[in-house]
Amino acid sequence: MSRRRPEFQTLDLASWPTIAWPELGTAGRSRVQRHIDAIERYAKDEPVGSIEAATGVNRRQLYRLLDRALSLHADGRLYGFRALVAHARVTEYTRMLPVTMCGERGGAVGALSLLFECYPRLAAWLVLQIRQRRVTLKQIPSNDGIRIRLHGLRALHERFLQECRQLGLTAADYPFNTAGRAIRSLSSRVKAELLRGFGMVAAAAGASHLKGLPRSDDVPAPAATRPYQVVEFDGHRLDVRLKVVVRDPLGFEHEFEIERVWLLVIIDVCTRVVIGYHLALTREYSRYDVIKTIENALEPRPLRAFTIPGLACQGQDGFASQRLPELAYVSWECIRLDNAKANLAGETLAALCEFVGCVVSAGPKHSPDERPYIERFFGTIASRLSSRLPGYTGSHPRDLRRALAAPKGDLRLYVSLDELDELITYSIASYHGTPHGGSNGATPLEAMEFFVRGRGQLLAWLPEVRRRTLCLMQTARHCRVRGYLALGVRPHINLFGVRYTNMVLASSAQLIGQSLRVYINADDLRCVRAFHR
Repeated sequence: MSRRRPEFQTLDLASWPTIAWPELGTAGRSRVQRHIDAIERYAKDEPVGSIEAATGVNRRQLYRLLDRALSLHADGRLYGFRALVAHARVTEYTRMLPVTMCGERGGAVGALSLLFECYPRLAAWLVLQIRQRRVTLKQIPSNDGIRIRLHGLRALHERFLQECRQLGLTAADYPFNTAGRAIRSLSSRVKAELLRGFGMVAAAAGASHLKGLPRSDDVPAPAATRPYQVVEFDGHRLDVRLKVVVRDPLGFEHEFEIERVWLLVIIDVCTRVVIGYHLALTREYSRYDVIKTIENALEPRPLRAFTIPGLACQGQDGFASQRLPELAYVSWECIRLDNAKANLAGETLAALCEFVGCVVSAGPKHSPDERPYIERFFGTIASRLSSRLPGYTGSHPRDLRRALAAPKGDLRLYVSLDELDELITYSIASYHGTPHGGSNGATPLEAMEFFVRGRGQLLAWLPEVRRRTLCLMQTARHCRVRGYLALGVRPHINLFGVRYTNMVLASSAQLIGQSLRVYINADDLRCVRAFHR
């Protein structure tokens, strides 16, 4: 049995980036050639003892070189043979200790990165400022690389300090305990973020469109290699007219028509599984709808009985949390979303960064190429569901399908909200049981089961205390407890003109006059959750 480390069992040296070693000096060329020879011998399963004798590279040095070569480069590839160059840095400096009071210079290396690690919301805020072009730049001609000069850095630095104060940082904390208040570190961070991609830095320089991208037939590298590593979120407007039926307290039904329905979805990039969705009946979806979608993605989805005749899921259909119960309350590492106001609201970022504990990657609005997987899913929903419903409005005013699906005043042909919810549930469940080209012909549920149970991928679950309080992601409303002792009126709160109480509140006379934090459920306002502290 081989005693080699698992990550070194199979080495694909053909895919490793190479270096122009003949251009190195004599000593550097000889050193790199010995290291390349040692790694190639190791990849051919040659014993380590013979490798040491033939190349002069001891086993500890060999394993260290392999660790460096398998590190991930900023360009998305492995370092490969580039890590064999002398003094090549393959990892960033990680600071462990907080910054104490220091002099005019020095003593704060890596402090800004440590600050962003402690406060992910601050890092997301900086990326948002860069994407909103709060800082522009000018390229300065240089022969030794790209030299850029930032414009608007002072104003950005002032807003950065304000954000730090809102997080509770004092004068004794970094960046306030340094002479320049981290303006140089902030400048370096902004430049590094801008230079991560050509599109972002070109837009900051004033470019309206990009040119010169070479054509290639190469298949891009996958965006995620395991479930819940990267998920994508977006909202899709369903091109369909709805008949909403509302029952009043007397039991009479009232029908009215609505022409704007949003489908909000969170999809897993690796397996293409829809882990959560939500329907919003508003002109534009809000931050409450985004947070509701996050709640639905975390909670296990119960089995649903369909009321539409002939609508039933097959054995291979369903949802991930139904097939794999261990996926209930699993949190994700990174979420991609566009730059819509509802997505980047303070409550939304707090729910994602602080409650769920993930990284937010905000892309520009109206850029479907930034989130290709969820856009492809919305195309599937449009072709398989929306365009086949009565009352379909079409993709444009002259769409022929708009005239064919027009009910011509017959409201009975409109699909109701409950029917649409059932159809959406059935469509997503059947999508999960349909072979997908992105998974080499496997269904999304089969791909999820293969990674979770076949490979035993490690998952991160939401803590137990947070599972019972998912409502805390929403914004609280403060309501004062009312009660009138002389009239015998028990304690209660008034919310939206309606009186709310329960057995505990109605029996707690000491709460009269005090304020409660109330969290509502937009789907069912008959009950709310209230917290005293």
